[in-house]
Amino acid sequence: MRDYRDAKAMAKAMREALAGAELTITHSQALEIVARQFGLPNWNVLSARIDEGSGVSEAIALQQAVPIVRIFDVAKAREFYLDFLGFTIDWEHRYGEDFPLYMQVSRSGLKLHLSEHSGDATPGGNMCVYMTGIRELHAELTKKQYRYMRPGLEKAGDRLELQVTDPFNNRIRFMEVVG
Repeated sequence: MRDYRDAKAMAKAMREALAGAELTITHSQALEIVARQFGLPNWNVLSARIDEGSGVSEAIALQQAVPIVRIFDVAKAREFYLDFLGFTIDWEHRYGEDFPLYMQVSRSGLKLHLSEHSGDATPGGNMCVYMTGIRELHAELTKKQYRYMRPGLEKAGDRLELQVTDPFNNRIRFMEVVG
């Protein structure tokens, strides 16, 4: 496994070397470049890897968070998350025949829990999802011609963003650092 702990020093050395050549980049830009040099999509991922190897406590191992998203209509949720966004159902659970649905959907490593249970989440949530291949995702979604949404692709600083809003006002901001 690579030693990610020197990443900040690498970013600092790169900034200093570029400054010597009269090229200026921000510290944040340097960190993003170093992350890509390690073959990772962005600094957030690299930072997590650094934390994993920091030796703080081997008894503590945090895993990926799985957001709970409040839904009110199973058919509309399936249309949006499965048909439009391309997620697949991993599992479904109900305590009984006439009870609210709780299910997990996933796509490319991203897992979401969709819940009809009133106490699980508040509608109108917002998620940021870092990814690669955002242009391909945009083309895929555009091609589907979903009648309720035609999301655009926006440049926001050093990243591209594609934002979608589900039928229950929950937003997902897909983001790719592009430099």
